[in-house]
Parts: sequence; C-alpha cells; structure tokens
Amino acid sequence: MKILYFAWLKERVGAAEETLAPPPSVTTVSDLMTWLRDQSAGHAAAFSDRRVIRCAVNQNLATPTTPVAANDEVAFFPPMTGG
Repeated sequence: MKILYFAWLKERVGAAEETLAPPPSVTTVSDLMTWLRDQSAGHAAAFSDRRVIRCAVNQNLATPTTPVAANDEVAFFPPMTGG
C-alpha cells in the first residue's frame, strides 16, 4: 500500500510517502489510521487527532469506513479551504 502524507502530516511522520504492508486486519481507513498511529512516535503525533485529517483512497475522497486494500494509494492531508 502506498501512503502519501501532505503538509504537517508529512512533517510529523518524517516522510512524504511510504510503501507499507498493513496486516490483514486493516480493512478500512479507520483501521489504517489506528495501525499507522502505532508505527512510530512521528506517526502517533500525526494521527493524534483524527478529526483534523482528511483522506483519499485512489484519489477519491474517503471516510473512516472506506475500504482499503494492499494495492491502494492512500493520501492523508489536513482540511483545505478555498478562496
């Protein structure tokens, strides 16, 4: 699974992207966020408040219940505003 991080998430995790293989129990965005939080102190800091994180799976906006699979591209980013 290719995971992309943007803005302050990238800074906290310490990488713009990672290729990871979550365990089979990770089936949704919510599961993935929980699993990622346990990967390092930087991940824990990045995912400490899920309410301020948005996600896209394969470039489509996602919710916590959106399914994820091994070959997906998952992007995490802060909320954006237009202007």
